[in-house]
Amino acid sequence: MIIGSKQAIRLHANDNVIIALSDLSQGSKLNEFDVTLLSYVPRGHKVAVKEIAKGDNVIRYGQIIGQATQSIALGEHVHVQNMGMGEHLQDYAFSQNSDPLLPILTPRTFNGYHRDNGKVGTRNYLGILTSVNCAGSVARFIEEAANKVDFLKNYPNIDGIVPIVHSTGCGMSGQGEGYQTLHRTLTGYAKNPNFGGILLVGLGCEVLQVSSLVGNQEPGAAFRYMTIQSEGGTRKTIEKGLQELHILAKEANKAMRTPASVSEIMVGMQCGGSDGYSGITANPALGYASDLLVRHGGTTILSETSEVYGAEHLLTRRAVTKDVAQKLIDRIHWWEDYCARNGGEMDNNPSPGNKSGGLTTILEKSLGAVAKGGSAPLTDVYLFGETIDKKGFVFMDSPGFDPCSVTGQVASGANMIIFTTGRGSVSGYKPTPCIKLATNTEMYSRLQEDMDLNCGDIVTGGVSIEEKGAELFELIIRIASGEETKSEALGFGGAEFVPWQIGAVM
Repeated sequence: MIIGSKQAIRLHANDNVIIALSDLSQGSKLNEFDVTLLSYVPRGHKVAVKEIAKGDNVIRYGQIIGQATQSIALGEHVHVQNMGMGEHLQDYAFSQNSDPLLPILTPRTFNGYHRDNGKVGTRNYLGILTSVNCAGSVARFIEEAANKVDFLKNYPNIDGIVPIVHSTGCGMSGQGEGYQTLHRTLTGYAKNPNFGGILLVGLGCEVLQVSSLVGNQEPGAAFRYMTIQSEGGTRKTIEKGLQELHILAKEANKAMRTPASVSEIMVGMQCGGSDGYSGITANPALGYASDLLVRHGGTTILSETSEVYGAEHLLTRRAVTKDVAQKLIDRIHWWEDYCARNGGEMDNNPSPGNKSGGLTTILEKSLGAVAKGGSAPLTDVYLFGETIDKKGFVFMDSPGFDPCSVTGQVASGANMIIFTTGRGSVSGYKPTPCIKLATNTEMYSRLQEDMDLNCGDIVTGGVSIEEKGAELFELIIRIASGEETKSEALGFGGAEFVPWQIGAVM
């Protein structure tokens, strides 16, 4: 990284654009780049430091982020008015840079909840999981009934009761990709170590039957199930639900936080409301923390496949085998076909907020997004909600829609989420705590009640990426041990369960 001044930054010696660090007026002189601005340039946006001919590549991070759609003059604002996606070809270079990181042998621990299956939770919730939307209201009624009688007063070691409701489960094919994805998601949530007990509630006649989710599992102290039709209706189901919650709570309340290796932490990494600072501050800081966790034997999950498009070659180089690299490319090709079938294209991804923050194409956004993954080898690639069974840095296929992507990560086993944001995303994801990283100091100051850590001081305060990443790593351990995140304090997490709905709704 090459820092020019307090006004602008150049990220790589080969870049033909720089990034404004504050709102810059027309006529501003950036002497270190020998540039005079031809127009107003907002903070986080790009300025040409060379003349760029129509059709030539625009370079940021030392990588192609698009092509000039018209001639761009020295000092001109570079954005949607003069730059587009263009044609791009990638050299995937499978597994050419997959050397393992040196392990950190000094043991670090956090205080977590040890589960019978060997996993360790960072929280201890009871979940009311629904097989179908038709059971959603009853699940919420059960929670409300529990709250009315101050249910948890006798169970101080339980963090709360979480109804897990969604919009599907019926009106769908009983086989195929959509059904399998939903099935994986629901069974994955039931197994997440942040739940001390699960009550599964169905209607009874839905496509996704409770029996298919239960399989051969018998009701026990940590898992109960029922259907509304079998129980005799809404009120009887609520009454039975409270009884079942007491059975679950008696067992879950026995759990106590005890020391566990940080290798048991599995972090789902997200970015939302990204801006021109995301790839400069918060994302690389998270990448450094990701590497630290991997070096301690932990697991980090990169997702949002549509938001690594154009930067996937940086990941295939790090794949531990050619088969792992090919799995990622297969998912990229699936997405290209998926978008085409639905009348879209991959460059539709940057949102209006992304563009207001200075990101022009999906290539530019993706190059910043993959920085969250640090430099560790890519150990495997997983489907949405598929159980992650390998340590290290992994990839899970998902949409770029944050609540949906996080839903898949939690189903895959994540016991913590870290979320970088430039525009200011507000959300939470029970049962999994979510650490929010602000990419810029201005937004952090404005939304301090929602942000857990400011990464803007990497630019404004002289803090290094390594220092910020180490600070984040320590925060991860504290949050995993029970310290409350801002989103938890505000009560977020009850509306963000969003399974990926693939296929026809019938």
